[in-house]
Amino acid sequence: MRTYPQTSDGLPRTTLAALLLSVFTVSAGFGIVLPLLPYLIERLLGTAAGAAQIARHTGLLTADYTLALFLFAPVWGRLSDRFGPRSILLTGLLGFAVTMLVFSFIDSIAAVYTERFLSGLFAAAVTPVAAAAVGHFPMSEEARGRKLAFVSMAGIIGFLLGPMLGVSVTRLAVSSLSGLLPSGTVAIPLTAGASLAFIAAATVTYAVPAGNGQNCSPKDAVSSTELPTWLMQKMFILSFIVSAGVGAFEVGLVLLGKQELNLTPYQIALMFTECSLVMFVMQAIIFSPWIRPDATRWLIIPALAVLSAGLFAIAWVPDFFATLIVTGAIAASAGILSPILTYWISAKAGHAQGWELGKQTAAASLGITTGSAFGGVFFNAVIPGTSFFMAAGLVGLGILVGFRLPRVLVPGMRTPIVIDGSARTQSLFNVRKRS
Repeated sequence: MRTYPQTSDGLPRTTLAALLLSVFTVSAGFGIVLPLLPYLIERLLGTAAGAAQIARHTGLLTADYTLALFLFAPVWGRLSDRFGPRSILLTGLLGFAVTMLVFSFIDSIAAVYTERFLSGLFAAAVTPVAAAAVGHFPMSEEARGRKLAFVSMAGIIGFLLGPMLGVSVTRLAVSSLSGLLPSGTVAIPLTAGASLAFIAAATVTYAVPAGNGQNCSPKDAVSSTELPTWLMQKMFILSFIVSAGVGAFEVGLVLLGKQELNLTPYQIALMFTECSLVMFVMQAIIFSPWIRPDATRWLIIPALAVLSAGLFAIAWVPDFFATLIVTGAIAASAGILSPILTYWISAKAGHAQGWELGKQTAAASLGITTGSAFGGVFFNAVIPGTSFFMAAGLVGLGILVGFRLPRVLVPGMRTPIVIDGSARTQSLFNVRKRS
């Protein structure tokens, strides 16, 4: 049985590549399925189905998926800490592949809801566990921050390219088979997504070491690092708040563009593409060699302030170009906050990487679900854009929640230092000076 190498220079490149491919696969799979849902619902309900009914089922099915992430991410993370990341990643990827394969054979709405829930259940075993696997390797804090940012960036790329991948594979298959397949078939993109998951599982089997289960209590992350009991809870709350703000923004942006600004579907899609690209760039910058990981804590409050201001301002934009500017600011602040919170949770988690990062994934998933629901229900509650004001207020509350966080994070920070093959805990504050 292979074990994790006891080195101080980080995890092997092949292992990192397998983890990134796993996260990319799950995000791409979600991106492949999402555009197919309205067509599948229309096929199952028949031509009598109205636009409102199709939209309602599409929203509920998306919430069904994120609900499974919320429920099971901590469970998979805890199992990862006990048995090691490889077995959990394989379970998640293989289960995700099977759910993708059976999706095209579904013949009822109830079965679609079941499939979406199971797909979310298995996806919950991939993203937080991949991040936890990075945290299990002894490495410098700079390397940890960059690699956790890579994991997050792989998810963004997967979601961004997923729909395009599904369309491209379908067109290629239909043209290659000379019209033998109908152009609207959903089996081809779903099979492509499943195939990618099987490939990712094979790479995990080869590149991710077995074992490394710590068999520790979920409380080890706190007790072993002598953290204030409220520290992790505050970071989970902030993860929820940021995700809720983003969820309300995404739904509200569609409604704002269609109902108030009369934007075309292309313009709305362009704004979402801008969001993904800006978030990707910001995550690459935040944990670049130019910024010390310990200094990122000072960006939490300013980023929350920009996010709150952007959510308030988006309701007043007069045209498409102004919307692009404000959308960029919102995406930049969210792109800063997400990897910073993940990094600090991982840095404080000790041996309970899977447990703590799983709880963060659960908090973020609940935030997206809650924000999306509120974004749709309250958009026109008082005036157009009311949901933006509510989201801005929630993020403003996050500023109060996280106000003391930057000063508390570094003094209590502990990290495993490998000496003679065993992990010992030594304060980074005593290893080098912190700003």
